[in-house]
Amino acid sequence: MSKPAKTIIEYRNYDLPEYFPVLLLCGEQWRISDIPSGILHFHNCLEIGICESDSGTMEFMDERLSFHAGDITIVASNISHTTYSSPGTASKWSYIFVDIQELFHPMFPIDAFDRAEDVQRLINNYFGILPGTVYPEIYSIVLAVVRELQKKEINYQFSVRGLLMSLIVKLLPVYYQQGICATEEEHEKTLVIAPALDYIRENYMQDFSMEYLAGLCHLSPTHFRRLFTSIMGNGPLRYLNRTRIQKAATMLRTTEMPILSISEEVGFQSLSSFNRHFAEDFGKSPKDWRKKAVATQNPSVRKFSGWMAPPKMS
Repeated sequence: MSKPAKTIIEYRNYDLPEYFPVLLLCGEQWRISDIPSGILHFHNCLEIGICESDSGTMEFMDERLSFHAGDITIVASNISHTTYSSPGTASKWSYIFVDIQELFHPMFPIDAFDRAEDVQRLINNYFGILPGTVYPEIYSIVLAVVRELQKKEINYQFSVRGLLMSLIVKLLPVYYQQGICATEEEHEKTLVIAPALDYIRENYMQDFSMEYLAGLCHLSPTHFRRLFTSIMGNGPLRYLNRTRIQKAATMLRTTEMPILSISEEVGFQSLSSFNRHFAEDFGKSPKDWRKKAVATQNPSVRKFSGWMAPPKMS
């Protein structure tokens, strides 16, 4: 018996501006083929889509959902998926890619929300298709965000921040209704490690011990490591190094800094350690990854960068 075909998954990284990490992709070129690509992908940020015409299918790892014109799609950063239109059609879309946590952080951090850990789960783990006829408020908010990003009138960034904050608030009840609400025990666990997550986010480039993080959470090092791993899926050191690698990837593509300087800038003590961790996450050395990213002049299809136009199917 032949082995089942291995699922191919691509990672697409969008380099979003630091101050205003939002990207709008829209226009007549954003029509999705009716030919399934056979490749799932995931992003480094939240994807919000609005289907403007026709219908089709969104395929996830173990689920297929139908979409129609007027639907809003929400796909969290680590959810593998692909989209294709119904036979004989080419559905038209507008997409918003956004780093919600960074967008809110300067003025209204995620931690300020009631049950903030559910907001974190929503933006990192949720996917769904929401018909505009069933969720008219959500549809109106997303449409307003698209229009603000198209017009770019004075202070539009503040308007977009407010609209997206309202969107997250409106999405939370949907999240709960669909049974994705965390248990009280999970809430309590996440709150316990919140000081460590906050510290890593703000100080990833610094040299600190896992024992220090455990102390911030008032836990023994052994209990802290066990609890952190059960909640985040990775140990605290692995989580820290992944945070550093993601920051380094952005610097590799957007600056001409030497690789050694970048490795030091994000907190690695040796170049060999940086190279090893980078290869684990991206499948290439930093040098080879940067060379491919810089040399590729056509941005429409890249394995490690966000698609700026939909793929062309033969």
